[in-house]
Amino acid sequence: MHWWADGGLEGYMVPRRDPKTGKAVCLKRNTCAIEGTDTLFATDSARLTASGRARLENLFRNQGAFGYAIYGHTDSRASDAYNMDLSKRRAQSVANVARAVGANVERVEWHGERQPRATNSTAAGMQQNRRVEIVCYRW
Repeated sequence: MHWWADGGLEGYMVPRRDPKTGKAVCLKRNTCAIEGTDTLFATDSARLTASGRARLENLFRNQGAFGYAIYGHTDSRASDAYNMDLSKRRAQSVANVARAVGANVERVEWHGERQPRATNSTAAGMQQNRRVEIVCYRW
């Protein structure tokens, strides 16, 4: 299996071919969860709360995906370097939960404040930007 990218789409290609078209069969990639970090972590922490851990364990046990990608994000309240480190530690904490329940984690990335979903000039916008995105790969 290998990673492929074509015209903005990307995913894992498996060593099988569609019998009708002869094209390689690829995994479907979709975002299966966007978890606000306010529900998973205390402020300025990468240690999961008990309820956050339970929520993630349930998610990874019941998704039935072949593999997962975890992406960490923050708002812009601290320095870029600090936010990159915090989003890294949070993404790794989520990936550790996935691995602990037997899920296959294909990639872990962190983006700090660099990929906001909303404005960082309001509290509501900052809350949307503090998140962990979980992408599922399915056959």
